Amino acid sequence: MNILSSVSSFGFLTLVSRILGYFRDILIAIFLGTSFLADAFFVAFRLPNTFRRLFAEGSFNSAFVPQYAKLDAQKKSFDFANSVFNLLTFILLILICVAEIFMGGVIYIISPGFTDNLEKYNLAVSLSRIIFPFLLFVSLSSFYSAILNTKGKFAVPAAAPIILNLLLIGSIFYANFFDKDLVVYMAWSVTIAGFLQLIMLFFYTKKYFKPNMRFNLTISPEVKFFFKRLLPSIFSSGVMQINILVGTIIASFQTSAVSYLYYADRIYQLPLAITGIAIGTVILPTLSKEIFQNKDGRSFFLQNRSIELSLFLSAPATIGIVMATEPIISTLFGYGSFDEQSVIQTSKALFVFGFGLPAFSLLKIYSSFYFARGDTKFPFYVSVTTVFLNVAISLLLFSYLGFVSIALGTTVSCWCGAFIYQFFLSKNNLHKFDTTFKIRMGKIFLCSLIMSGSLYFLLSEFQFTFNSSSFSKIFNLLIIVGSSSAIYFLLSILFKSFSIADFKVKTYESK
Repeated sequence: MNILSSVSSFGFLTLVSRILGYFRDILIAIFLGTSFLADAFFVAFRLPNTFRRLFAEGSFNSAFVPQYAKLDAQKKSFDFANSVFNLLTFILLILICVAEIFMGGVIYIISPGFTDNLEKYNLAVSLSRIIFPFLLFVSLSSFYSAILNTKGKFAVPAAAPIILNLLLIGSIFYANFFDKDLVVYMAWSVTIAGFLQLIMLFFYTKKYFKPNMRFNLTISPEVKFFFKRLLPSIFSSGVMQINILVGTIIASFQTSAVSYLYYADRIYQLPLAITGIAIGTVILPTLSKEIFQNKDGRSFFLQNRSIELSLFLSAPATIGIVMATEPIISTLFGYGSFDEQSVIQTSKALFVFGFGLPAFSLLKIYSSFYFARGDTKFPFYVSVTTVFLNVAISLLLFSYLGFVSIALGTTVSCWCGAFIYQFFLSKNNLHKFDTTFKIRMGKIFLCSLIMSGSLYFLLSEFQFTFNSSSFSKIFNLLIIVGSSSAIYFLLSILFKSFSIADFKVKTYESK
């Protein structure tokens, strides 16, 4: 297996999904802006979407893949997978039924500030009841995705979320064309998309696994061990999503703050999909096998190259987000109902989030190092620390900074989490930086510095064009981003700050 090829295909399809997601969010920004309708939909979508990201972007894989891969090598994987599937379905059905009954209380918990506006609160409850079954479909989709990932198949799981964005875009056009209730149609499209996504993954996975549905749920020692690891894994892998959910709760007390944070979140999630999620997802099966075979040299090499790749990609993205915050927000969302005030406020959140992008990526990578070793406890402790610190910073500074304190809390806490991971990995001899890594980091820093200078010049030349509401600024932003990225990658080739060959498995067999 060529790891870089897998990262590229996974990252590309995730990128396509995220781009479609941005187009979706542009449409939402145009028609809803940062109104109470937008706030209500984002809160209704937040809870099942948080679970989607928790399951699809690491946690389920982290608990399932190492164990399934081990049993698959011993030809004992079917009973384990089938039991997990049945138990997961049973638990989710109960959870959804309970949530549907007590949805008013659920919305009160995740957005207590909405009770000051009864219309917004009731709308959020109604939309949540429509959307929440999405949780069942997306969780079972994650189960099938994990099996495909174990088999080295990453493209289809990465492509599946595209369905959600296509249906949401379609529902927005349909509702506006026929003058229908936009947010209701959007809510139904989420649930339908989840069902279609599940059907698609079932079709591609049936070659490797077909579930045998039964009511007498078998709980073997392997299954018990899996579910014992799943909860801390969910908390550990999804620290970013938990931070965002916590941020939503706090932000509900400030008008439009939920929307500001949502739009800002959408921007940095694009590079994060490649720099952290794609790399962490792809390396987990391979790293698990290397560690299972007691090949520390090979696992250390893979770990170094994974961190290296993450920082290589996140460095230019961070510079771009921090230096061009307002032009980015204005270009992507600054139309229709998304007024100048919305641009300014969303830009404040994105600016702070931008500084945290490398840390967000590293948390995904570092936690995979532990998950590959079957350790979900330590990542759980790190995540608890991170979330606690985030909540403390957000609450302490909320009265002074408003919703910006939430972005600050997320950024600072995630950097602390990344440093904790690295400290204990080194202390316990689970990772050490090699000479190649140290040399390349210096080169990446130099390339980033030169790129920042070119970006500053280009932004100065085009700054006046971003003050208009014209779609022409999209072209200008593409010129700036494209030129700066080209400079960075050309310099990287010149200075040899990155090597594609390192990511071929056969390469590090000889290391």
